[in-house]
Amino acid sequence: MNTFKKIGLTALASSLVVTSAVAGEMSVAGGASIGLKNTTKSASGKSWTMGNQLTFSGSGELDNGMNVSLSFVIDQGDDATTTNNTRDPFDSHSVTVSSDTLGTLVFSGEGGSSAQSAIDTTAAGDLWNNGSGFTAPRASEAGDNSMMYTLPTFVEDVTVKASYSPGSAGGSSATAWSLGYTGVEGLSLDYAVGETNTVGSEQDHTTMKASYAIGSFTVGYSNSESIYDNSASVDEEVSSWNLAYTVSDDISVSYGTETLETEGSAVDEEASAINVSYTTGGVTLSATTYEFSGAGNSATESPTTGDKERWALSATFAF
Repeated sequence: MNTFKKIGLTALASSLVVTSAVAGEMSVAGGASIGLKNTTKSASGKSWTMGNQLTFSGSGELDNGMNVSLSFVIDQGDDATTTNNTRDPFDSHSVTVSSDTLGTLVFSGEGGSSAQSAIDTTAAGDLWNNGSGFTAPRASEAGDNSMMYTLPTFVEDVTVKASYSPGSAGGSSATAWSLGYTGVEGLSLDYAVGETNTVGSEQDHTTMKASYAIGSFTVGYSNSESIYDNSASVDEEVSSWNLAYTVSDDISVSYGTETLETEGSAVDEEASAINVSYTTGGVTLSATTYEFSGAGNSATESPTTGDKERWALSATFAF
């Protein structure tokens, strides 16, 4: 399988001969949000939040019929934790080269995903990443200077992707692949496998996702596993499901749960949330309540472990 992916990427890369491009257009899209949140049993307590993002994109068609597009994101604070804030406020940037016969190659200078990590968001929408104190679930390597290749369509309603990432911390390069199927109305199925390679610590990651929409209801389920290749390291599994109900074109309600199981831990990390959202024009108003238990795989109550509750209100603007 790895050989097959390398051949596909090499064939596409070899076709990218130097040629002139027909003048394209540049455009800017953006979004902003204002929110208020409060987390119990946490040092953060109640606080205001703000989000802002601008995405610059442009595309053009080459003389040989291939399409080339560029995307560059400015997101203040997104990479503020990097050393000396060398990227702040710059975020994801990528170049995409595509054609109907050769498929699509995305080269991500920063902010890219592997074929597996691109679908490993839980069915409930990563509830763990909302002040829970949970350890972030693992995913296959992506990182800077990674490549994602989508094969041209050869079976109707089936999507095949492969990705390549350079080795980290002296480890070997990592690959991933995924399959997607949408051949039944309302049904979406995804399966992906990827790897993380560092010296003395190699991991295999597997993600399965399914969602089905019927009438006003949509139900989703996901499961991701991260397994080390040596017995001394700790494996983990993340399972999640979500039920959403569309009340009207403007109003929706959802309930979701997540369970993070870590090998050798007596306590699982569990999260649940209820969300109500209302959209009018380019504005979405949202109210969410969260419940977390077993943070840090511990039942002991503290600002960083045990049980927590959070509520959050937000207004999101798209322009």
